[in-house]
Amino acid sequence: MSGKKLVCFHLFNDYSGSPKVLKMVLEGMLRKGYRIDLVSSKGGVLDELLSYENLHKHTYPYRFSNNPAMTMLRYCAVQLYTFLLAFRWLFQKDVVFYINTLLPVGPALAGRLMGKRVVYHYHENAFVKGAFYKTLAFLMQKLAHEIICVSAYQASFLQRKKGVTVIPNALPKEFTDRLHPNPETAFERKTVLMLSSLKEYKGTREFIELAEKLPQYKFVLVINDTEENINNYLAANKLHDLTRGGINLTIYPRQADVTSFYNTATIVIVLTNSRQAVETFGLTALEAMSAGLPVIVPTQGGIAEMVKDGNNGYKIDVQELDAVGKHICVLLDNKELYIRMANNALLFSAGFDSEKVVTKLTQIITD
Repeated sequence: MSGKKLVCFHLFNDYSGSPKVLKMVLEGMLRKGYRIDLVSSKGGVLDELLSYENLHKHTYPYRFSNNPAMTMLRYCAVQLYTFLLAFRWLFQKDVVFYINTLLPVGPALAGRLMGKRVVYHYHENAFVKGAFYKTLAFLMQKLAHEIICVSAYQASFLQRKKGVTVIPNALPKEFTDRLHPNPETAFERKTVLMLSSLKEYKGTREFIELAEKLPQYKFVLVINDTEENINNYLAANKLHDLTRGGINLTIYPRQADVTSFYNTATIVIVLTNSRQAVETFGLTALEAMSAGLPVIVPTQGGIAEMVKDGNNGYKIDVQELDAVGKHICVLLDNKELYIRMANNALLFSAGFDSEKVVTKLTQIITD
C-alpha cells in the first residue's frame, strides 16, 4: 500500500454519473487501505462510503437554484471555503489532491500553491458549453499535473496533450451483480426507459412527446431531482396535460438505486441535444448494456463511441424524434432482431472491467 494520502474534492454529491464513478474509484482505493479525505456536499451516493474507517468526510451545504445568479453565488462561496480548507493539509507530506469534475477549482488552485500533486478526473466537455466551463477547462490545463479523460472524443478538445490519459468509465461489481439480463423476458415488457435531469437539453420534453405518440408501449422516466422540482418543471413547460393523459408514462424522482428500472425495461434511450451539450462518456448507456438492453443514443460524443449502429443500438439525434420513434417500434416489434442486439449490448459491456479501471486510476492518481 502506498503511504500517500488522498484528498478528494467533488462539488455536488447526488446520484448522477460523475459521483457514481467517483464512489467506485474511492471504494476500490479504500479497500486497498488508502487513507482518504473526501470534501463534498451531503445527501448523495458518496455518503455510502461513510462506513469505511479510513475515510473522513468534510461536508458543506450545497444545492442548485432556479436562479442562475444564486447558483453562481453558492458555487463561489464553496470555492472560497474549499480553497481555505485545503490549507489544513499544507504541512502533510505525500498528499495528492484528486479533483472530480471541472468545478472544484478553488482546492485545485490551493493544491498547486502548496506544491501538492493535483489530478483532475475530467467528466464534462467544456468546449461545447459556455464561457464559464471553457474558463474552468483552461484553468484545469494549467493547474493539473495529470488529467484523466473518460473518452478519446473528450480528450481531443484539450490543447494540452502531455499528462492526459484516457480511461473509460466502468460500473462497480455491486451494481452489475444486481442486474439480471434476460433478452427473452425483456422483449415482452415493451418498456422504454430514460434516466435524465431537468436540464432542457436532456430531452425530458421529447421523451414525454414520444410516450404520447407511441401509446402501445410503456414509458418510464427517472429524473435526477426532487418531486417538487419535477412538478414545477412540468407546470412551467405546460407538460402536465401530456403526463396526466398518458397512462403509458410514469415519472419517478431521484432514486438511490436504479437497477430495478433496468431490470424492468426493454430498451434505454438517451435524448441529449448535441447542439446544446454532448455526452462525454454515457454511463447510462453502459448501465443499460450491462443489463442486456439495446440503446438509442445521440450521434456525437463519447457516448456515440460506445454504440455500433444496428449492432448494440442505434445512433439518432433528438432533432429526428420521428426516427427515434420508428427505431423504437422496429426493436420492440421484431423479437429476433431485439434478442440479437441485446446479446451484442451485453457482450460489449463485458469489456468495461471495474477492477482494471480502478487499478489504472489508482496508479495515475498516486503516481
